[in-house]
Order: sequence, then structure tokens, then C-alpha cells
Amino acid sequence: MDKNGDLIFDVDEARDIHNTTVEMLRRAIGVDVITTFADVDSVDISDKNTTTSVDDLAKVERSVYDSLGVSRNLFNTDGNMSLEKSILDDESTLRDLILQFNVFFNYIIDHKNGAKKFDFRFCMLETTQYNYKELAKQYKDLTQNGQSKFLPMIALGHSQSSILNLAHFENEVLELPKIMIPPLMSSTMNGEDILGNKDKSNNNKTQNPSEGNKVSGNTSDKSPGRPEKPDD
Repeated sequence: MDKNGDLIFDVDEARDIHNTTVEMLRRAIGVDVITTFADVDSVDISDKNTTTSVDDLAKVERSVYDSLGVSRNLFNTDGNMSLEKSILDDESTLRDLILQFNVFFNYIIDHKNGAKKFDFRFCMLETTQYNYKELAKQYKDLTQNGQSKFLPMIALGHSQSSILNLAHFENEVLELPKIMIPPLMSSTMNGEDILGNKDKSNNNKTQNPSEGNKVSGNTSDKSPGRPEKPDD
């Protein structure tokens, strides 16, 4: 077009030029688009990152996950927090398998236990290399509420028989509680309680009604500062 915005060629001439150009380049290799007579601006759609950060493989992986409609961070993570969540996803995929093992072994136990004198149940703890410490701590907290004492030790990898044998060997054979006395703390106990030398006459003393409901020990386990929050 000229400076007034009028076509230099008329419509018929522009059509003939266009058709001739198409005929010339019809079989040209590497030519896919022929522009019109209007002004054309090129659009750069390449990655603006520096050459050191461009990873063609990452682009391919992202396109694969996008085509499947699945987040690539589900099992392939970059950050520390997303990695923790990915481990939980991996554990959840195997949890159903553990439950199937429980059902299978309980079926075998019921089949073998024909006398029905005792009722046994098989259970696999959901411990992994990543969560066994936390799980053992939770079982320990339940033990303080009167729950099983086996679970914390089993979560740490010990068998039931070894737990019983070790406790019997240390307490009954070696009598370690009489030799290895734990450090005395004013908030827990005194030496007379451990050694069994407490005066028997103390049991006949009249208890003060105002002190009947007192519990020895620390009344608060609060530490200074803001309470710790989960990482996520």
C-alpha cells in the first residue's frame, strides 16, 4: 500500500501474483506459509530463559503429563515440601497391597486354627523407611495412655519374641533394674521409691484432703517461644 493506504496493485493483479507465487513454491521444501500483501509482524514464541536453563527434556516431560491431565509434581517433584508429599503418594499406592496381605494371612490363620481355642489376628504395620520414626513416637504416646507396649518396638524393627526375651533376660536374669538406677529427678521419684526402702509407716499417715488430688511431676511441658508448626 502507498502512504495513503491504497493498494499499489488492484485486486486482480494481487490475485495473479499470489497464485503465481503459490505455484512456484508449491513443491518447495521447508515452506509452509505464504504471507499476504498486508504488513506482517513476526511473533517469537521461543523460550526466553537463558541457554543454561533451557532443558528440552523438561519440556517433553511437562507436555507428557499435560496430555495425561496429571500434575508432574505428583510423583516427580522439585521442592523439598513437594517431595515429602510425593512420598506420601507412593505410600498410599502400596497401602491397599498391605491391607490385602492382612486379609490373606488372616484367612490362612482362620483356616489353620480349627480348634478355635484362641483367636489370632495378623497385622502388618504401615511403616516405611520414611515414617517409622514418627510412627514409633505415636505408638509410644499411645503406650502412655495404656495401649500396647509392643507397637513402639515393632515399629522400630524388633520382633515380638525378641522383645519378650530381652525384657525377661534383663529383668529376671541379669536383674538390671537393681543395678542400673535411672537418674533421680525431684519431679518424678526419689531413691527410696526405687530401692524399696521407703518407710512403711508412711502408708498409715492421714492424707491431707486438700492434697488428695495432687499429681506429682511437671504440670506443664510448655517451652518458651512460638509453638512449632508443621512444615507445610
